[in-house]
Amino acid sequence: MSLHVLASGTLTTVQDLGRPGLAHLGVPRAGALDPPAAALANRLVGNDPDAAVLEVTLGGLVVTTDVGAWVAVTGAVCPIEVDGAPRGQARPEWLAPGSRLRLGTTSSGVRSYLAVGGGIAVEPVLGSRATDTLAWVGPPRVEPGTRLPVGPLVRRPAPHDTPRPPRAGALRVHPGPRADWFVPRALTTLCGSTYEVGSASNRIGLRLEGPALERVRDGELPSEGLVLGAVQVPPDGQPVVLLADHPPTGGYPVLAVVEEADLWQCAQLRPGETVRFTPA
Repeated sequence: MSLHVLASGTLTTVQDLGRPGLAHLGVPRAGALDPPAAALANRLVGNDPDAAVLEVTLGGLVVTTDVGAWVAVTGAVCPIEVDGAPRGQARPEWLAPGSRLRLGTTSSGVRSYLAVGGGIAVEPVLGSRATDTLAWVGPPRVEPGTRLPVGPLVRRPAPHDTPRPPRAGALRVHPGPRADWFVPRALTTLCGSTYEVGSASNRIGLRLEGPALERVRDGELPSEGLVLGAVQVPPDGQPVVLLADHPPTGGYPVLAVVEEADLWQCAQLRPGETVRFTPA
């Protein structure tokens, strides 16, 4: 069985749980930017948690199948249609052979997740089917005309209790390893201010605009290891929250680190929306 891509929107990639643990080789972790949404989509169609899904940025995906398949869409809210008829979000839907599934433009959030019963079965690269958009390790970006193999159905969708999606709120932060590069009140400024999401944000980092975080040192650090959720601060003082495709090393000082359980929110923040931080 395969999924035939007729339109791919702004950016559609294959994602799974990612490939953590390879930073020492210079390989980013990648993986779904909103893990709870991806996990829910897989659960709804009976997949195992590590099954690959499609991450769709701002909608615009149109697919069809050569045989029937169970599908589910979660994450950012968007119109969902099968052959022009509306379908529901966050529930399993049957896609008949030859029918067209369309994800319209998102009305809230940024990234939607499409799971197919059996999972997207492209060849793994370094143990994962995730696409990294920094170095493009993994499957190539999904384009119109792509045919994506789908694995055998693990189990049919069945009624079950589904945990509620996590609730959005301020991003909890821990003090970073380079707080000594900043004035003593810098972390207080970060947690006491409202920041706006910049238009250059992507899977690598959430770029924010707001009160500058003042340094007490000049120059830059030699490149050192970075972790998921690190809040790097370039010379302009505007923080960047590093996400799944972040580089393994960097030279900008890290003032704070966002709690990993809160990072899903960064996947769904649109340019111009605001975000706040709070001490963990």
